[in-house]
Amino acid sequence: MADVVNTNQFKTGMAIEIDGQPFTIVEFQHVKPGKGGAFVRTKVRNIATGAVLDKTFRAGEKFDRIHTQSRKMAYLYSTDGEVVLMDNETYEQVSVPPAMAEDALKWVVENMEVELMYLNGEPFEVAAPNFVELTITKSDPGVRGDTAQGATKPATLESGVTIQVPLFIEEGEKVKVDTRSGEYLGRA
Repeated sequence: MADVVNTNQFKTGMAIEIDGQPFTIVEFQHVKPGKGGAFVRTKVRNIATGAVLDKTFRAGEKFDRIHTQSRKMAYLYSTDGEVVLMDNETYEQVSVPPAMAEDALKWVVENMEVELMYLNGEPFEVAAPNFVELTITKSDPGVRGDTAQGATKPATLESGVTIQVPLFIEEGEKVKVDTRSGEYLGRA
């Protein structure tokens, strides 16, 4: 018997069944308009195809929850056709298609820990940790006098992604980043 969840119990990353298809919740927002009933605006990813869809549900609508498993893995390397991960306990190597790990690879470098999500024994998604510490490889120096409140500048991390950092951060420094929002959190 599958667990039943309603829209009030949604969590990011939760797997649910919609019209017989397995989906994970990418993001959601409860909306209570001044007129009419409340509803939930969601972005869901089809586990089978990887397609991201915008869906709107009435508040309190019920769905079957799908249980997934996850295993901690170390990211080893990637090529054009595969991403290779290694189980931290058994040292077994697993190869997944690059599309499955696309979002996570923006935030990880070799030997960093990731989570491999399984549905019915088959891998379906690679997830980066919520917070990572990465070194800045390229950043222009902050210009004196450019210090209006909260001034930021672009900086490229060792994984290749560019984020906004305060002007005082320089090349070579390690910073802590929230992978869910791409936001700079502080020096590491």
